[in-house]
Amino acid sequence: MDSKSTSYETAINMSETESTKQKYSSSAPIIATTKAISHNQKGGWRRGVSIFDFILRLCALVTTLAAATTMGTTEETLPLFTQFFQFQASYDDLPAFSYFVVANAIASAYVVLSLPFSIVCIVRPHLVGAKLVLLILDTVMVAFTTAAAAAAAAIVYLAHNGNSTTQWVAICQQFGDFCQRVSGAVVASFIAAFIFIILVVFSAVTLRRHN
Repeated sequence: MDSKSTSYETAINMSETESTKQKYSSSAPIIATTKAISHNQKGGWRRGVSIFDFILRLCALVTTLAAATTMGTTEETLPLFTQFFQFQASYDDLPAFSYFVVANAIASAYVVLSLPFSIVCIVRPHLVGAKLVLLILDTVMVAFTTAAAAAAAAIVYLAHNGNSTTQWVAICQQFGDFCQRVSGAVVASFIAAFIFIILVVFSAVTLRRHN
């Protein structure tokens, strides 16, 4: 009787062990599948953000290029005098406008060079190194474009309104086309700076969610 009961208990224990193994083995694929779905969902979210990042960079390219070319081709000559005695206004007469053109041209070149990195982030949304590099350089471009736009905006304000304290006369009544073009260039540069700020925020959020 003892040997029969012992063998019966051994059979029960073996069956329980096999059933436990079967439960664990059946639950393992479910856990792996759940992890894969979660991983794909996170990758899809990051890929969507990377696509939006790419579109914003195209917008930044348009605005910085428009700002640089508009300011760099701005000049006006008053048709009130002879060719030997004329009043002329050109962007390179003022250092702030010259810096504005250079800054936005550099920002345009940077955006062009950053597009391949943005494409890599779309293809490989879990890549951290490229996103970190773009975050740092985008932050530099925020400061760069904001400084250029602010410096040019101060000159545009004086051109429109003058300054009675320093006896600086407003010139936009005479050079109307010149003032319109430089004002449009300054607005485009501020839009570009705002786009770079959005890029920085999106990159920071993506890196934060990655961790």
